[in-house]
Parts: sequence; C-alpha cells; structure tokens
Amino acid sequence: MAEQATESAPLGEAGTRRVNWMVAAAGIGLLAIAVIGVVLSVRYVDSERERALQEWQVRLGIVADSRTAAVQDWLEAHVAALRDLAENASLQLYMSELAQAEGRRENVADEAAQAGYLRNLLVATANRTGFTAPPPAGEVAANVNRAGQAGIALLEPGGRPLVATPGMPPLNKPMRAAMARALAGEAALIDLHAGPTGLPALGFALPVYGVQDEPGEDPGLGVVMGVRPAGADLFARLRQPGDTTTTSQTYLVREAGNTVEYLSPLADGSAPLKHRLAKDTANLAAAFALRVPGGFALRQDYGGTGVLVTSRPVAGTPWTLVRTVSQEEALGATDARLRTILLVLILSIVGVAIAMIAVWRHGTSLRAAEAAERHRIAAERMTNLSRFLRVVTDSQPTHIVAVDEAGQYHFSNGRAARAAGLAPEDMLGKTMASVIGPVRARALDRINRQVFATDQPAEQVHEFDDGDEVKVIRSSHVPLKADRDHPRGVLMVLDDLTELTRERRRNERMLRQLIDTLVSVVDRRDPFSAHHSTRVAEVATAIAREMGADDGVIRTVDIAASLMNLGKIFVPTDLLTKSGDLSDEERAILAGAYGVSADLVRGVAFEGPVEDAIRQINETWDGGGPLGLAGADILPAARILSVANTFVGMISPRAYREALTFEAVSANLLAAADSRFDRRPVSALINVLDNRGGRETWAHYRDAPAGD
Repeated sequence: MAEQATESAPLGEAGTRRVNWMVAAAGIGLLAIAVIGVVLSVRYVDSERERALQEWQVRLGIVADSRTAAVQDWLEAHVAALRDLAENASLQLYMSELAQAEGRRENVADEAAQAGYLRNLLVATANRTGFTAPPPAGEVAANVNRAGQAGIALLEPGGRPLVATPGMPPLNKPMRAAMARALAGEAALIDLHAGPTGLPALGFALPVYGVQDEPGEDPGLGVVMGVRPAGADLFARLRQPGDTTTTSQTYLVREAGNTVEYLSPLADGSAPLKHRLAKDTANLAAAFALRVPGGFALRQDYGGTGVLVTSRPVAGTPWTLVRTVSQEEALGATDARLRTILLVLILSIVGVAIAMIAVWRHGTSLRAAEAAERHRIAAERMTNLSRFLRVVTDSQPTHIVAVDEAGQYHFSNGRAARAAGLAPEDMLGKTMASVIGPVRARALDRINRQVFATDQPAEQVHEFDDGDEVKVIRSSHVPLKADRDHPRGVLMVLDDLTELTRERRRNERMLRQLIDTLVSVVDRRDPFSAHHSTRVAEVATAIAREMGADDGVIRTVDIAASLMNLGKIFVPTDLLTKSGDLSDEERAILAGAYGVSADLVRGVAFEGPVEDAIRQINETWDGGGPLGLAGADILPAARILSVANTFVGMISPRAYREALTFEAVSANLLAAADSRFDRRPVSALINVLDNRGGRETWAHYRDAPAGD
C-alpha cells in the first residue's frame, strides 16, 4: 500500500499539470476569440464610417459644383453685359473719333449728341443688369447728393470719365488697377469690397477697341467699367434648392494677408466682409479650403463646430466656395451605431472574462501555490547570493560603491563605508558630496557623466590635497543598466595609490641622483663636453613637448639623453680633449661610445625603451646608420635624441672649434632633414628657437667652458 501511494503521487502531479495546461489553452483560445471579435468589430465600424464619409464627400461635392457654377454664371452674365457695351458699334465709333481728335471732345463731330446717346445706353444697361444703387431705405427722395455707389462709366485710358451713369463712384485704387489690366487686353474683376455705404460691392472692367482694331494686338481706346452692389441676387445663388440638411452652409472666402476673410453672409448672422480669422487657426475649415481647393476633410468652422468641408475655386476670382455640414448631423447615426457595437462588445468581453475566471480559478490556485514556493526558494537563493557578494566586496582592499545619475549611493562595500565613518546601509540615499566632500565628488561626478553619455567604462587617476599629504586615487567607472528595481547607475572602484606613488617617486629621485652622479663623472673628464648630457636632455624634452609626444616618450628622451655619454668613461681623456682633426679610427671610437652606454644600462628596468633609444642615436633617416635602421623603424625617442645631440654639439664650443651660430646650426639641420634626420623633430626644434624663446634660453650653450 505504501508503495502504491508513493507511485501514484507523481501520476497525480502530472495529471494536475495536464489539467492546468488544458485550462491555459482554453483560456488562450477564449482570449484569442475575444481579440479577433474586437478587431473585426473595429474594422467593420471603421469601414461603415469611411463609407459614410465618402457618401458625404460626394453630396457636398455635387452641391459645391452646382453653387460654384451658379456664382460663375452670375459673374459671366455681368461681364457679358459690359462686353455688349464695349463691342457696341456706336460706342467704338465715338472712341475712335475721340482718339483721332487726340482726346479733344470739341473736335468730335456732333459730340454732344453722341455722348447723350451713349449716356442713355449706359443708363438702360445699368437699370437692366443691376449696376445701380439700391434705393435708400427710409429716405425721402429730394435733391440730396449721395456718395456714388454703383453705375457704369466709359473711361479714357488716362482714367477721365467720358460718359457715366448717375451714382457712378469715383475711381479708387482697386478700380484703377482693374482699368490697367483691362487696357492690357483682359476683362478685369474689381474684387468684393465695402462700398461708400459699407455694403459689399464689386465691379468689372473691359477694354474698348476701335471698329477696325484687333483685340489683343491693337491698344485699347478706353475702358467700360461697371460697379454694382453684391447683394441678395449674388448670395442667394449660394443656397442649394431642395437642401434637406439643417446645418449645411455654403459661403465664399478669400485670403487676405495672414487672415481668411468671409465674403458672404454666415449662419451666425455675420454680415458680408465683416468676419475674419487667422489662417493658422487650428483645424479651421476655411483655411483648409483655401490651402487645398477641391479637398475634403474633417475640420472646424468659424464658430468652432466640427464640420465636414469641401471647396471649389471660383474661376477668374480670388474666391473659394466652401460647403460644410456639421459632423454631428452627418455622422451622428454612424457614431451612435459605433457606440452600440462597442457597448455590446464590452459586455461580451466581460461575459467571456467571467467565464474564464470561473474556469481558471482552480488551476490558478494551484499555480499560485507553486509560484509562492518557487518565489520563496528564489528569495532564499537571492539572499544567500547577496550575502556572498557582500562578503566578496567587503574583503576587497578597494572602495566599491554604486551611484545613480543624481550622485546618490545605491551600494557601498564595508571598506568604503568605514572610510566615511558610516555603516553600509546608512550610506544608501546619501550624495557623494555629503560623504566624501564636494571636491572629490565633483571630480568623480565629471567622469560619471561621461560614462552616462557614452555608456562606456572609464578610468582616471586623481590627486587630492588632504592638507597633510596628497592622496593619489585611481577610479574605475563601469556603467550599470537600469532594471525594474534600480535606476541607471555607475559602479565605481576607488583604489588608493598614495603609498605606491610615493615609493615610485622616491625611486625616480634615486634614479635621477644616480644618473646625475654618472653624468658628472663624464663631464669632469671633458671640460668642453661638460653639461652636454644635461643640455641634450633639456633640448630633447623641449622638442618632444613641441611635437605633442606622450609622457612615456618625454621620460625616455630625458633619461636616455642623460645616460647616452656614459660610454665616454672608457674613451681616453686625451682623445676627448684633442684640439686637432680626428682620424677615422678616433671618430669611430667616439661614435661607438653610445653603444657602450647602451651596454652599460642593459638590464636596468626603465619605464621606456631607454637602452634602444641610446643604441639607435646614430641611426639616420635614410638608413645609413650603423644598425641599418631607416624611417619609422627608428624609435621616435632616438630620432629626437639624434637632432638634440647634434644641435647641442654644434651650438657648443669644442677644443678644435668655436661654437656655431643659431642660424648656421638651423641651416645645417634643415639641410640634413629627410636624409640624416627626421624632418619633424628638426621643424619642432626650429619652431622652439624662433617662436618659443629657445635662442634666449639656450644662448649660454655658446659660452666657452670656465678657465678656457
């Protein structure tokens, strides 16, 4: 029995897992069905709304086309009336005779009769076509002179009226501009404007040609101009017969600088030419109509109401006809259907969710128990891992901390906390400035910002003055990515190098003292070469800095220059001080002294290639040296030493010659550039001499040794 119970436990656990998987699969299936239903419903609603928009686009477009045609018919009818006058034979004959008489009306045969006839013709045309002012409301007819509002006039090219109907307004700037266009051979529109009484008015100007003249080829003899009020007969053409909508509007607009000007009456009671809005008004329907003539969109009208809008340009005018209908009236039914469908969908999803919860309940409770156990085990493992990491970091000899972008601590090992006089948990949330001081905090924060910007590790050595001594700290900065529980940060490892740096500098001082002692031994054997090594080191260091060399090269040339003459200890003193010409064998002995110097320092641990730099000092750029090295195969330090050594040798007096001048030395070095010497250190040396005060600094090199 015990064995059977033991064997059945795994089977029961496996069965539970299968049930859970089946419940999960069923839940996923139900969720997928719900998602598909949502997607299909949204697509259906979108297609219905798009279809409704297309239907309204067609309806609005048909009305816009018909109203645009009606407005253009009205304009063309008035142009045709004036064209009949301009092409009247009697009027053309009168203008021809007046042109032949050079504008002198008294020289025109029977001028008074002709003018009277034309005046009657103009008056009849004006009365018939509407180029007359409306009768003043509430005003008694009497001998009262009123400002001209409307009429027809026959004008000379200069603008003088020859014949005009009563009430013809005087020429203004827009009328003169239209007259100029008419004389150029085209019918011109005097755009809608506020007349003398404030009512909207517009006009037309057409050229008059002679009886035998060809329009467009011969100049016009004059202009027929008509001005009339733009009243109900024009604006009535904006109304669509049989329109069953309650919110649709048709109105005219034009661009006026940075504004949209409404030319016709509006549904809110605004009079013509009395309403303007900025073109950049957000979602303005009229601005869209001007910008995209013939387009269709959802915008807002002049009152801020959402509308469907389309437009058509009116040919021959700067006008645009706008047709709108409110979004509520056009799409209200569609939007109501959308809301109904969404409500049904939400109720369906809620029902599905309830069913899923009911089915999932048993399986969820089992999974929750398993998840809780797994979480407990994971938490225990995480706690153990955190303790292990704490032990590891606390055992390190360095300070290990983590800070965020605000400079606040998120982690500290024990050594860093003890140095600050705090417990590790007490450092969390504090800023670096409050723990290690503002000076160190600024230096470390500057590098942290670089790490945040580049997301790359960085390292730097700092020197901080603590009053009693200078602390040397090497900081390593590693970026830490953000996770669910911690923001983005930087892990800093701070290593105190003060003692190591102090020991290194003490060794460097001892090495420098030893070098100076050895150099003094060489200097005492040859008074003419006294201080030669020191001077070569000084010049070589100046050349390296001028070339922008790194610290390693600068240290190498300094030490190598100081030690390069050690080999002269084995050269006889009489040879070193010989004042006559040297034999080839003697020159070879002196040249080989550098190899002896290199052998003497072999095995000494220098930071740079001091031995090789000394051994290559006689190598030439073209490969003619004793080792056969050429060009870039020669160490940079050796190339610099070669130039500095030659310069000091030529600028200093010797037993067999006097010191050369700076000019002669510069010329000799330049002549040997690219053959014996690398041109770059030669150029750097000459720049130091000419522009860095080198001549003044090294002028004493030319002095003869004391006691000479």
